[in-house]
Amino acid sequence: MTRRIALVLALVLVLVAPAGSAQAAAAAKSEVLAGWTQPTAASYAAWNAARLDREPWKEYGFDWSTDDCSASPERPLGFNFTLACRHHDFGYRNYKDLGDFRANKARVDDTFYADMKRVCVRHHVAVRAACYTVAWTYYQAVRVFGSVTAVRPADLDRAATLMRDR
Repeated sequence: MTRRIALVLALVLVLVAPAGSAQAAAAAKSEVLAGWTQPTAASYAAWNAARLDREPWKEYGFDWSTDDCSASPERPLGFNFTLACRHHDFGYRNYKDLGDFRANKARVDDTFYADMKRVCVRHHVAVRAACYTVAWTYYQAVRVFGSVTAVRPADLDRAATLMRDR
């Protein structure tokens, strides 16, 4: 309930703030983003509804781009983690845009894990443990490597040269 009140207040701030008030807009965007990146089913549902109807949120300038599950399969062993990965990308990209990534990374990663576990619970009990294991593996990967800057091909070439010249 408190988060809903905060979200409403944030929306009011944006509507009544002067057009040039970038600080108020960023604060409102941050509040909405925080509401959509919690490890709850309600937070996920609110984010997904906004994802499906982006027009009302256009003025916030959210980055909805995604590479789904990056280099990992979106459906490992048939467990569909595509939307969990998209939700995770949304959190990462938008907190980076706000310059508030470090302070929110752990929660966005926890939200990713909660989203995947909600996928797992819908599967038959006979395969659920396997789903939880894959979800845990994906979660550990983003916890450890999620803030690592992408490696460029030139970096790999330089590393190969260094290894060869040793």
